[in-house]
Amino acid sequence: MGTWGAGNFDNDTALDWVFELEASDDLSLVEQTIDNLLQEEYIESYQAEEALVAIEVLARLQGSFGENEEYAEDVNNWVKQHPQEVPQILKEKAKKALKIILSDNSELKELWSETQDYKAWEKEVLELNDRV
Repeated sequence: MGTWGAGNFDNDTALDWVFELEASDDLSLVEQTIDNLLQEEYIESYQAEEALVAIEVLARLQGSFGENEEYAEDVNNWVKQHPQEVPQILKEKAKKALKIILSDNSELKELWSETQDYKAWEKEVLELNDRV
């Protein structure tokens, strides 16, 4: 993992995904990212990392920015430039995705569970669930 912290933006995969987001004007990339995760039986770590940042977009569109994270600036700017309602079905998909990310079918959970920072990572995911 190219990871430097437990935050949802604290990894290379998340920042690469944000770069893709900046080229879009709607929620199609967000929905596609979440849908891709929901279609899998076993979730690879990169899929979970991308989905977590996609779900951060949804939370922020609803005014729930969470903690001020240094690496979230580009997402915050995108949200401010593209205000829009988050469809209820997308909120429901996001909640389902977060549940899967925290399940035993998640490589990212497995990787974090092998570190001393597992509880901090889990807290980030649970807080995101509350913000969606």
